[in-house]
Amino acid sequence: MTIRRKTRFFGALGLAGALAACGGSDELALEDTAPEAIYQQAEQELANNDPDDAAVLFGEVERLYPYSEWAKRALIMQAFAYHEDRDYENARAAAQRYIDFYPADEDAAYAQYLLALSYYDQIDQVGRDQGLTFQALQSLRTVIERYPDSEYARSSILKFDLAFDHLAAKEMEIGRYYLKRGHYPAAINRFRAVVEEFQTTTQTPEALMRLVEAYLALGLTEEAQTAGAILGYNFQSSPFYDDAFRQLTGQGLSPEARGQGWLRAIYDRTIRGRWL
Repeated sequence: MTIRRKTRFFGALGLAGALAACGGSDELALEDTAPEAIYQQAEQELANNDPDDAAVLFGEVERLYPYSEWAKRALIMQAFAYHEDRDYENARAAAQRYIDFYPADEDAAYAQYLLALSYYDQIDQVGRDQGLTFQALQSLRTVIERYPDSEYARSSILKFDLAFDHLAAKEMEIGRYYLKRGHYPAAINRFRAVVEEFQTTTQTPEALMRLVEAYLALGLTEEAQTAGAILGYNFQSSPFYDDAFRQLTGQGLSPEARGQGWLRAIYDRTIRGRWL
């Protein structure tokens, strides 16, 4: 604990009448303080919107009384306090310690959920490092699979779907960048990844429409028609289908399965009900 934090802690203890002692001394050494008193002061810091100092105090409970029930409670609260402070690295560390020390405890599911959130809450911007998204997906999957009956499973499923969609959105962002600059093969590779690997996300209709656009630009009409056919079969009410339809009919073409490429294989699986 820093000198500043110690000073604040001692001052807070001095204001708490229940903790006043030690012959009127203005400072009360942590070592002379009961674990529940430190824990309660940490909770007060949280209530005062000071999660940084709360996390430090929760950590002191664990340090001074490492084998007590208060230490276990303080550790999970320290992970929560760090997360509230957006100190995600320390939140993960505290949550992981809790999982390692108390894997069978009832709060282990919450610790795993906090660990997942420490990744998930950093992926709100498409331009961020996608490594965080993969970490979030992995951690959320652990909650879902290890604690399926917990109160955190449903939230983890919803966040997993959103994180998965986020990865697809990143592929679309890069694909549109290449498409706009006329780098059609590179764009097609990105849109293909969405169609093949992220087909359950909300990005798939646009990916198919962009494939129509890119293939038409390259003069690969059969591939463009097949992409349009898949789009029409699965997302006929989507505005992306309307756009693809206009592009095809504008060149005297129609959305229909043609050729024997990777899109035709997907179309065939679609008709048999094994895709989407």
